[in-house]
Amino acid sequence: MILLDWMFDILLGVVLVWLGLRTVFAQELFDSIIAFIGLGMLMALAWLRLGALDLALAEAALGGGVTGALLLAALNRLERSRSDKGENHDES
Repeated sequence: MILLDWMFDILLGVVLVWLGLRTVFAQELFDSIIAFIGLGMLMALAWLRLGALDLALAEAALGGGVTGALLLAALNRLERSRSDKGENHDES
């Protein structure tokens, strides 16, 4: 059972590093935001494994939930402003 716990923790650490790198180096903003949300959810699991329930709840609510929703809303607004500028530019 201890070996299974170690293997899970190592896998969790590797996936966290991979998601962190994917968040930073993603080509598309949407891919980066989705990786960030996944990183927040898995970070909450990591805090839970470490026995910090309060941090796990805060990370899940803020890191994956609220911040992810705000980033998606900001991306939507950015894409709308880009399309509006493109339409205005074509009219000139």
